[in-house]
Amino acid sequence: MRVLIYHRDADQWRDVLRSRLPEATFDIAGDSGNPPADFLVAWKPPVSLLEEQTTLKGIVNLGAGVDALLQNPALPRDIPIVKLRDAGMGELIADYVRYGVFHFQRDFDRYRRQQASHEWREFDVVDKRDWGIGVLGLGAIGSHVAKALTADGFPVHGWSRTPKRIEGITCHDGDDGLDGLLGQVRTLVTLLPDTPATRQIVNRDTLAKLPPGASLINPGRGTLIDEAALLEALGKGTEEGQLRGALLDAFPAEPLAADSPLWSHPRILVTPHMAGPTPLGAAADQVADALNAMSKGEAVETIDPDAGY
Repeated sequence: MRVLIYHRDADQWRDVLRSRLPEATFDIAGDSGNPPADFLVAWKPPVSLLEEQTTLKGIVNLGAGVDALLQNPALPRDIPIVKLRDAGMGELIADYVRYGVFHFQRDFDRYRRQQASHEWREFDVVDKRDWGIGVLGLGAIGSHVAKALTADGFPVHGWSRTPKRIEGITCHDGDDGLDGLLGQVRTLVTLLPDTPATRQIVNRDTLAKLPPGASLINPGRGTLIDEAALLEALGKGTEEGQLRGALLDAFPAEPLAADSPLWSHPRILVTPHMAGPTPLGAAADQVADALNAMSKGEAVETIDPDAGY
């Protein structure tokens, strides 16, 4: 089995995978001029790499998001494509979301602004039971996040394209389900994949259906949010708009442009796509298992290119 690795930390990936699959041959890929491989392990490979690899039997995407790979015009559609599924990212993203929820539920956003003006004023604490949270996307990571928030004592509503049942979570699905969820939550969390159906799912209409003073947390994909609608909902100056604040970790173009108004908005917290870094050990186990299974012709859980995840 010959495996080609394309990643900024390809040396590290080669070493951890070699220890798990000692009989395989691993090569580090450049944009072109690479030896033919049986399998590609990659994150955002260029068109030139995929065009030259005509003997691939499978691809492992080194991340949970597959939008960049699926948008590559040279991507072969007749081979299995496997993505990382959680691999420890769920716990990290759950911590990120929990921080964001408490930031708004305990009024740290307001206290931060008060500090700037030396204002000493305490806010009444809203009970967790009265702070509904909506989680859009109930895949492996979204389900993990929803369960963690439920364990913290918050009422959690989850939404997915098709019906799901998760103990302790009020599950919604479809367009009507989304509308029903929005009116019941004070924090909206977006953990959907990037697909034609989900792009800018958080838009002017969506935000208007949230209760006044709601908050938004996006550790998912940047394309889920209509940024112009978000800024409009947040309002201008020191007065809160329909939306109280937002914690954003992902953006349509990264790094976020220096002149983006998101940087300086007083009710937006920007983080540099760090909510769910991939734990190398657990991820390498998944990659090695997938490569081993595909090399033997065994069934693996693959993505659906048409669905986008």
